[in-house]
Amino acid sequence: MFQQEVPAQDGVSAPITLYLTFISTVLSLRGDHVYKQPLVDAATQSVFCWNGEAWKIANERVSGNDTELVFGRFLQAVTGGAHQAIENFASVVASISGPFAFVFYDAAHGRVFFSRDCLGRRSLLRGLDEDGSLKICSLCDGSSSTHFQEVGFEGVYMIDLEKYQEPSIDSAEPYKIDILPWSSDPRPPAGHIKNPIPPMNMSVPGEQPPALKPETPFVKDLQSKLHQSLALRIEDVPNPPDYIQGQSAKIAVLFSGGLDCTLLARLAHNILPINEPIDLLNVAFENPRVAAAAAATSKPQNPSSSSPPSKPTSFYEACPDRITGRSAHAELQQTCPDRTWRFIAIDIPYTETLAHRDSVKRLMRPHNTEMDLSIACALYFASRGQGAISNPTPSPYTTTARVLLSGLGADELFAGYGRHGVAFTRGGFPGLIAEIQLDVSRLGQRNLGRDDRVLAHWGRETRFPYLDEEFVAWVLQAPVWEKCGFGLAEPQSEDGKRCLEGIDKEKMALRLVALRLGLSSVAREKKRAIQFGARTAKMEKGRTKGTDALS
Repeated sequence: MFQQEVPAQDGVSAPITLYLTFISTVLSLRGDHVYKQPLVDAATQSVFCWNGEAWKIANERVSGNDTELVFGRFLQAVTGGAHQAIENFASVVASISGPFAFVFYDAAHGRVFFSRDCLGRRSLLRGLDEDGSLKICSLCDGSSSTHFQEVGFEGVYMIDLEKYQEPSIDSAEPYKIDILPWSSDPRPPAGHIKNPIPPMNMSVPGEQPPALKPETPFVKDLQSKLHQSLALRIEDVPNPPDYIQGQSAKIAVLFSGGLDCTLLARLAHNILPINEPIDLLNVAFENPRVAAAAAATSKPQNPSSSSPPSKPTSFYEACPDRITGRSAHAELQQTCPDRTWRFIAIDIPYTETLAHRDSVKRLMRPHNTEMDLSIACALYFASRGQGAISNPTPSPYTTTARVLLSGLGADELFAGYGRHGVAFTRGGFPGLIAEIQLDVSRLGQRNLGRDDRVLAHWGRETRFPYLDEEFVAWVLQAPVWEKCGFGLAEPQSEDGKRCLEGIDKEKMALRLVALRLGLSSVAREKKRAIQFGARTAKMEKGRTKGTDALS
């Protein structure tokens, strides 16, 4: 408990006393021991709560515990005068590369800073509780989705307690919150934070661009850049509890068998020791609506049966993501036979979905639509990591990995959605560029906070190699025709035509990286949304839409 006395306002005879309470829980994945949070500076009584991974600070790779290092940089920044402290603090935040959310109490100047990173990869919410107190937290308190909202990713928010205005019952914003905004300017103005993500390359080709091929320089560089991003996130992961050398996995992949996740798995093989297993988490759901449609086309069940029979394994094996997952797993085994690839088949009966639905809804708040629930359910059960492996017969298995890999971000950066093709058809390269720019600009404000809350529930941390700041910046600076195949010339040689047969224009550069790595079938996989691949969409009959609010 901390107190901050502020000067009395006109007409108030006594100063206002503010109480600041800091609570943290820690999943330790960096350094040689656990640093308990909140961190408190004995000299100034400043406080720090950190949820994130600082992969680099000032372009230097971080070794050891990043929480303690960031706290030390913040404390150093706020020494000295009040105005200079803000400028210094903004510079330190700009130097951090990695996903984060934090709350920092600068006791020397009576300020509370809180923020998410510029892409919004970690959850942070703010709102007023029933008593009118301001809460800044990773999760809603569960009482109502209307009490909290996602903290924006526009910059670092600041509450100056020295200028605090007494809360008013009639005020819609009783707490005065200032912002230090992100700036794309190479030399940001005072009070701004340099954004590591530059503006998108808006170039339009003067003539038809040449065909993309596996040996195209950009494709080769893309493989190298993605490798570097992934290495930062999977090297030196500490051993999980009860670790057994050669048996326990440190890394698992959220695995649909699609291009983005399989490419991460294949590159991880090049980075991790060969005796380290990699777990592939593949989820499939019993969807009553799909089951009813299947039953209508098959033989009728015993009319005397009063309850539907439990779904056989074959029902889950017919799930679209299970089919592609099995296929991609087989291709990984063929391409990298010396690696232990464990395919975890996570089958979720409808009764289990219903049993966990309230928990999922609480985790995803303040998001509250049918589509949110469909996606969140898939992520929730996938990250639990509890399913079965074939060894050779199915046996129960729960992954030991505490670090999960996600392919999120690839579709936005490399034009992977069907609407990108529509945008090109309607508006050519300018239309395509505008659609990609829209996707990238709203990454942080869409679903990353929701996904972080759901995925972290089981004590695992999800990492997003496609959303590394340096990687994103490099991709955005490349011309659009190097990233996808829209409007490109066809390969001239017959060999080239056969080599690229069946390669979609969406995410073509990534597909060619997959070809370079021996993943011929995966390179030709179609894009499919998780809620349809795992069959979590529209589980009940009715006319509900994905954008409909939940009751």
